[in-house]
Amino acid sequence: MSPTIQSLVVPVSDLDAAKAIYTALLGAPHTDTAYYVGFNVNGFEVGLNPGGTVQDGPVTFADVDDLDAVRESLIAAGATDREEPRKVAPEVRVCVLNDADGNAIGLRGK
Repeated sequence: MSPTIQSLVVPVSDLDAAKAIYTALLGAPHTDTAYYVGFNVNGFEVGLNPGGTVQDGPVTFADVDDLDAVRESLIAAGATDREEPRKVAPEVRVCVLNDADGNAIGLRGK
C-alpha cells in the first residue's frame, strides 16, 4: 500500500489561544485534551501539539503500514531521526525524520 498524507500536526506555545483560532476556522475539535487538540477537516486531521517545538514548524504525517520498515528505508536513503518512534494510541506509533535539508517527514503507523 502506498503511503497517504492524512494529517498535519502544528506545534503551539499557547494551546488555549491556538485552539480558539483553529476552532474559529475549522469548527469544534473532535479531541480536546491538555496534550492534543484534533480537528477533522473532511477526513484530514489537523492537530495542535503543545509539546512540539514551535521553531520546527508543522509536521505532515504519512500513514504507512509498517512504520519501522519505512523509517529504515528513509534512513538508508539519507534521512536522519528527529524524533524516535513512540506510541501515541493503542495501535498507533509516530516518528519524525529530517530530510537532507532538515525538513520534517512524519510517519504514522503500527
